[in-house]
Amino acid sequence: MQGFCPLASGSKGNSIYLGTDKTKILIDAGLSLKTLTARLAEIQVDIADIDAVLITHEHTDHIKGLSVLWNKWKIPIFANKETAGSLLPIFQEIPKFKIFSTGETFEFGDIEIHPFSIQHDAIDPVAFTFRWEDLKIGLCADLGFASSLVVNQLQNCDYLYLEANHQPSMVHSSTRPLVYKQRVLSRQGHLSNEESADLISNIYHEKLKHVYLAHLSSECNTPELALKIVGESLEAKNQKIPLSVASQDVVSKPIVF
Repeated sequence: MQGFCPLASGSKGNSIYLGTDKTKILIDAGLSLKTLTARLAEIQVDIADIDAVLITHEHTDHIKGLSVLWNKWKIPIFANKETAGSLLPIFQEIPKFKIFSTGETFEFGDIEIHPFSIQHDAIDPVAFTFRWEDLKIGLCADLGFASSLVVNQLQNCDYLYLEANHQPSMVHSSTRPLVYKQRVLSRQGHLSNEESADLISNIYHEKLKHVYLAHLSSECNTPELALKIVGESLEAKNQKIPLSVASQDVVSKPIVF
């Protein structure tokens, strides 16, 4: 498939597919090999045809299936040096890492990839923008604060995958431990619905074609609430953008180029 598609999004596992006519990549591999294979098949992609896996950071929900995927298919793994080092214990043999430098653009196949730094409680977490022909795609999740760098990097995207993790009032009223609440609400945690809406508004332009709201908390958010809060915030500013929620349990509707 030539397009962009969240295969899973949330604390139980994350993986996103991006494919052009020449290059097929995954961003993160937080699903079992069986599930990842099945979800790729739903969009008519054979896992054997994946050319590379890019890793945003080392948290389990982003790398859970990575070692098995490597053992089976020996697919090159792209990560920055700090993240790659933190991943070594999950492998029985040292995998074929392709090391990128955060903040420096590189090319893979016919895709131009730019990793940039985000604030999260990981060793060196990144988000990505991808350019192919005249399209720009932004992928930015697992961050507690939208810095000026984030706002700058996400300018002029045609498609955007952006975290809308929680509703603060639901975090406070949840049964989660205090340490969890403090983490999620901190600048090293996750973006709320309102913060996601503000970020989208700050990078809005008329050619922004679609936004996936991503990494929703199963306990402290709902798809309906995220769409309502983000949608109403944008509508109040006369910013009309198609929105959908990237699902945890099923393949999301893909964007086909």
